[in-house]
Amino acid sequence: MNAFLCKLDFNRKHPLYLQLYSFLVQEIKSGNLKVDERLPSKKAVCAHLGISQSTVETAYDMLSAEGYIRSIPRSGYYVCQLERLEPSEPSLSPPTALIKAPEPPYRFYFSTSAVDIKAFPYASWAKLHKEVMYQNPELLQRGDAQGDDCLRESLCKFLREYRGVHCNPDQIVVGAGMEYLLDLVLQLLDQDAVFALENPGYDTTYHIIRNNGRSVVDIPLDRDGMSITHLAQSGATVAYVTPSHQFPMGITMPIGRRTQLLKWANESPNRYIIEDDYDSEFRFNIRPIPAMQGLSLHSKVIYVGTFSRSIAPSIRVAYLVLPPALLQRYLEKFTFSSSTVSRFEQYTLCRFLERGLFSRHLNRVGNLYKQRKDHVIKQLEKAFGNQIAIQGDNAGLHFLIQIKNGMEESELVRRALEQGVKINGISRYFRGDVKQCPSSTLVLGYAGLCQQELSDAVCLLKKAWN
Repeated sequence: MNAFLCKLDFNRKHPLYLQLYSFLVQEIKSGNLKVDERLPSKKAVCAHLGISQSTVETAYDMLSAEGYIRSIPRSGYYVCQLERLEPSEPSLSPPTALIKAPEPPYRFYFSTSAVDIKAFPYASWAKLHKEVMYQNPELLQRGDAQGDDCLRESLCKFLREYRGVHCNPDQIVVGAGMEYLLDLVLQLLDQDAVFALENPGYDTTYHIIRNNGRSVVDIPLDRDGMSITHLAQSGATVAYVTPSHQFPMGITMPIGRRTQLLKWANESPNRYIIEDDYDSEFRFNIRPIPAMQGLSLHSKVIYVGTFSRSIAPSIRVAYLVLPPALLQRYLEKFTFSSSTVSRFEQYTLCRFLERGLFSRHLNRVGNLYKQRKDHVIKQLEKAFGNQIAIQGDNAGLHFLIQIKNGMEESELVRRALEQGVKINGISRYFRGDVKQCPSSTLVLGYAGLCQQELSDAVCLLKKAWN
């Protein structure tokens, strides 16, 4: 009975069988109970520890089920062979990459990704979501990998009417966010594809492509967007562009440059354009230009859109329109899975589109954001006069502001933060030689701040920069 010098605490909340089980596990792991060593009988343990036979049986059954011991009929219980796991050296400090310097506090952030949460259509969205929950219990089952038919049909109609996209519902794939869908597109394109990215550009796109082990070439911009001359010389086979409102420069690509890009794609069978229709919903003082996808006669455009800006980032509903050739690859590789977007969310959005609520919501928030844009520009001009230049304010929810007071970008950012205002410099989005980026230029997003907050933030910038 030496192996069972176990002291049970009858006053503890933990059941006795768990105390006995834990003790024996530790004895086996430590080697005090050797491999193939016979354990005392249940009756002997009961007598030795003063506990019931059911308590011992429960502990032995747990040990047997988990593989610590085995039962041999008419012989007893024996210890099983376990691999010894050597303890690793404790880490004295977390990896350097996980340590982030604390960010200075700020009152206002001119974020390019924020939206006005007060403008969210709470009442109508909640009503539709409740309808869907109570009227469609079958949505608890798995849905189509591409997204449910009803949403893809509604998206098809919406894209045709508002963006001039030519497609059928079978070409649409719904997914939880642009990042997920871009990762999916990478798996549909050739492994040796070379991706041309706008420089400056959205850094998340760059990191996703690089993290997938793909080749990337940076293409500079001219006044019309991605440079065709540099693209033709780059050896790229896939061009990723944001023609509606280039991020961060704010360029709206004219129809001439769009047709040049399409001609480039048509020159080789393995070339494609990924059209990220970023900020296409918000147009100020200019007419919307149809999506490139609708201009393509040879199905060379992969169209990508999202509701993160027009409704809310947390909705996590984005979509692809795949050319027929890539759709076939998708059907061969991905139809075994389920959609990454909740079916209840899909049906809610579907009704939001079908009942005209999204169009009304777009008109309302479009007017709201235009008022904010005009207000903050007026406040900036009042505070700085001819010391500033504004660029890219005809569309989207951000614009560029160049400060002509002799300060470098880094100093402008630092002094603004000292006054409690966070604002990003344009160099953050450049890859390579940042000397090529515009001097003393900042990226100002305004959608997440109300007019009073915008006024207060500009007052603080005036203190910082004058």
